[in-house]
Amino acid sequence: MIKKVKVISHYKIEKHRVAKSIAQRKTWKKFGLSDNDKPGPNPATTIGAEEVQMQFLSSKDEDPNESDDLKKKLIDSQKGQVKCRLCKEDHWTKQCPYKDKLEPLRSSLMDDEKDEEPAAAAPQEKKTGIPGKYVPPSMREGGSKKGESMISNRRDETATVRVTNLSENTREQDLQELFRPFGEISRIFLAKDKFTMASKGFAFINYKRRDDAARAIQVINGFGYDHLILNVEWAKPSTNQ
Repeated sequence: MIKKVKVISHYKIEKHRVAKSIAQRKTWKKFGLSDNDKPGPNPATTIGAEEVQMQFLSSKDEDPNESDDLKKKLIDSQKGQVKCRLCKEDHWTKQCPYKDKLEPLRSSLMDDEKDEEPAAAAPQEKKTGIPGKYVPPSMREGGSKKGESMISNRRDETATVRVTNLSENTREQDLQELFRPFGEISRIFLAKDKFTMASKGFAFINYKRRDDAARAIQVINGFGYDHLILNVEWAKPSTNQ
């Protein structure tokens, strides 16, 4: 017994709007094994995949009111930056409600300041001669005078003695004990090796009075110290002035 089944298929024709380059590519003539195929894709050689719709999601859900909050914060931060030049309040000068009252007062104060400026600049013009002209430091008032502080702080090199034939074990404390009885000492320089820090055999002692230095030379010159005979003499003045 043969049973017949009626199959009814429904087709829906849809039109899709594509780019011009895609539509032009579909009109190209087929070649190779698909030379005799009908227009459109051949199911034997072509598999049509499903269209995948891309949906881009942000990492953070945006709040619709977030932009409004940012605007409010920006306005609040600019409140302290905007100040009226007349009343010093947080608004623009053009929008000042007291503009009509304060503007004439401000203009009168500015005129008074302009009148005071030439009076203050007059004494300066008398000193320099020509206003706005550059005056070298040597030609200014007091420019030829020497600095008193530099002269007073300079050491008297005429009261400096030089000691030679010192042992390697000599320290500044030893020289202090040796030369202090003759007078007040302002400075002691002991030459040392920068690697071993041992004495190089000579030193300079600077006294505050020349008489004390002369007495030290008279007594210590030829004195035996640490199995050596010390040689004490006047130090030559420095050439670096």
